[in-house]
Amino acid sequence: MSGDTLRTIGVVGAGQMGRGIAQVAARSGFAVLLYDQERKVLDAALKSIDASLLRLVEKGTLPENVRAEAIERIRAAAEPGSFSAADFVIEAISEDRALKVRVFATLDGVCRPGVILASNTSSLSITKIAAATRRADRVIGMHFMNPVPVMELVEIVAGQSTSRETIETTLGLAKSLGKTPVAAQDFPGFISNRVLMPMINEAICALHEGVGSRDDIDTVMRLGMRHPMGPLALADFIGLDTCLAIMEVLHDGFGDPKYRPCPLLRRMVDAGLLGRKSGRGFYEYGAEGTPK
Repeated sequence: MSGDTLRTIGVVGAGQMGRGIAQVAARSGFAVLLYDQERKVLDAALKSIDASLLRLVEKGTLPENVRAEAIERIRAAAEPGSFSAADFVIEAISEDRALKVRVFATLDGVCRPGVILASNTSSLSITKIAAATRRADRVIGMHFMNPVPVMELVEIVAGQSTSRETIETTLGLAKSLGKTPVAAQDFPGFISNRVLMPMINEAICALHEGVGSRDDIDTVMRLGMRHPMGPLALADFIGLDTCLAIMEVLHDGFGDPKYRPCPLLRRMVDAGLLGRKSGRGFYEYGAEGTPK
C-alpha cells in the first residue's frame, strides 16, 4: 500500500509519545486507532489530546471545526485485534526490547499482510524487532521527537530486510504528517541519540564529579552553546529511565566504555527520581509538570 492510499493509522501505546503521534495523525486527516493495555492511560490520552487541541483554538491558531474533526477521527481501540482495520501501525510503548518484540509478534498476527509495522524506538535495533514477525520487509523505525506535535524531525530507520517500498511509503507518511524525515542506519541510538545521550550523560558526570552545579551546567549549555534547554533539564524532560535505557543500548551495542552510564544516573533511576514524569529529577516539578 502506497503512502497516498493510507487511511487509518494504528497507534500502540497512549503515553506521551503515542498520544502525540495520534494527535498529529488526526490533524493531518487520518483516521486513528489508539490502543493501550491500560484503559486509564487511554482515557487520559484522549482527554490530553482534546485539551492540547483546545489550547490551539484558544490561541487562535486552530479553527474550532478543525479541532472537532480531528477528535472525531480518533477512536479508542479495545484490543490489539482492532488493528485488523489499520493501514499502517506505529508502536510507541516503553523502550524495552522484550516488550516491543512481543507487541510486534502480536501485530503481525492481527494486521493484514501488506500493512507496515513501524516502531517509535529511540535506540533499539529495527532488525531484531523485525525478526519477531513474518514480515521483516514491512518493519521500519519511525522515531518521532518529543513533543510530537511541535518537533519537525522523524528519523526513518530501515532494518536489514526493510524493503524500498516500505521506506518510500514511510517517508511519504512522515511528510503527510507535516514532518521532515531523515534516514538513519540501524545502529544503536541511530543519529539523534548516539549524539545527544552521551552529551547528557557527560553533563550528569560533570555534576556527579562536582565540576559544576546543576544550574551552572545547564546555564553554560544554554547561554554558551545556544541550546534551548540545558542537558540536565532535558534529561528530566525525556525521563531519566529512558536516558539510562538508551545509554545501556549504546554501551551494550558498541562495547565502548565511552558510553558507560554515569553512576549518578543509575542511582537516580533506582531511587525513582525520573524527572518530570515522577515530579522530581535534577529539578522538582509541580502537578502540571512545570519546574518549581
